[in-house]
Amino acid sequence: MSEKTRLYDRWSGLLAATILLVTTGTVSSQTGDVTFSRDVAPILQQRCQTCHRAGQMGPMSLMTYEEVRPWAPVIRQKVIQRVMPPWHLDKTVGIQDFENDVSLTDAEIDTIVNWVDAGAPLGNPDHLPASVEWPDEEIWSMAERYGREPDLIVKSTPWTQSAQGQDQWWTPIIETGLTEDRWVTGMEVRPTLEGARRVTHHAVIYLQQEEEPGDFESPVNIPGRGSYLTEFAVGKIGDVFRENTGKLLKAGSRIAFDNHYHSVGEEITAQTELGIWFYPKDYRPKYRVYSNALGAVQAMSALDIPPGKITIHHAYIPLRAQARIENYQPHMHIRGKAMSMEAILPNGQVRMLSHVANFDFNWHVNYVYTDDSAPLLPAGTVLHLTAWHDNTADNPANPDPTQWVGWGQRSFDEMYHAHVNMTYLTDEDYAQILSERRAQR
Repeated sequence: MSEKTRLYDRWSGLLAATILLVTTGTVSSQTGDVTFSRDVAPILQQRCQTCHRAGQMGPMSLMTYEEVRPWAPVIRQKVIQRVMPPWHLDKTVGIQDFENDVSLTDAEIDTIVNWVDAGAPLGNPDHLPASVEWPDEEIWSMAERYGREPDLIVKSTPWTQSAQGQDQWWTPIIETGLTEDRWVTGMEVRPTLEGARRVTHHAVIYLQQEEEPGDFESPVNIPGRGSYLTEFAVGKIGDVFRENTGKLLKAGSRIAFDNHYHSVGEEITAQTELGIWFYPKDYRPKYRVYSNALGAVQAMSALDIPPGKITIHHAYIPLRAQARIENYQPHMHIRGKAMSMEAILPNGQVRMLSHVANFDFNWHVNYVYTDDSAPLLPAGTVLHLTAWHDNTADNPANPDPTQWVGWGQRSFDEMYHAHVNMTYLTDEDYAQILSERRAQR
């Protein structure tokens, strides 16, 4: 059974269990004048329809009142629990300012709850907002930002996923064709060919290239893959690098695709494309961004989860120079429960940076810090990852709580690491950014 099928089954079960509340009148009708047309539809357009429309990852379409109404009680429960939209960050600790925050505000949650409690009325159809014209999936989303199509497109070889069967990984290695070093300002990953998004759980992109001896900081390499570059997943389509920073792709470099496919009831052929936008040839950004799979090495060597247990594993990664942390994207599999990233400063002070309290393997969310919130850390800081896994029968996603589990690529195996981009700063820039931030307080 695919991850998407499991997700749909869980939603369907919740629907069957809660629809009775509406039909028997046991849901309170003590609420204000809240309607779908005026109040709820705009929220769905902004927060939900990116995934919940035909051909996307959401297990049902939420484009019209007729589509939304049967799911109203389930939507109520999901938004109260802050399960949907997928933003699983703990809002009580750590940094809370992100460039891509899709979570609902308290006011939006109250609106949806009041609407369902009132019987989910349509209201005046004339109040419906104009339908969103969603972009063609065959276009590059970042093309508008950069004013052009990608400068380089690297394609994986196609893969045909069977209608039924186990999840599959397709890992071709493709030459970039670069004959000179180029600096990257942005990257986008997209599944292509008809129906490809339906079978693509996620696609991780790795970079293989020779680094110069004595490079300041080499990225973490995954054996057989290379250094983590970027990814397509729900919540992430690539990376845009901040001003005066970028990734370096060298002449003769290669792209290693790690495409995770799952069956959806029909045979579908899929492919993944990596689109790359370069800086002009004569421009060199001041800072090279390094992508890291923090904790991967520790997890590969020491991850061991006994049957019927909740486990805690730790990874410690020292910083050899002052750095800005650009994002936080925890990665585990179906027994993953939570992951935090803390900074242990040279003076012994511990700062919680971000904590994902309700990790869900169905949604790989990348939390991108804003310019003003991205953590600035001095040399000698140790990044501390803590990963919780739930291998008990209380975990509804657990396929078999009687099994020992170790590190592995399959969804039924486990792993833990955090995809984190780092920019190492000069002493002068580090001091200047700190000063500017203090002045803004």
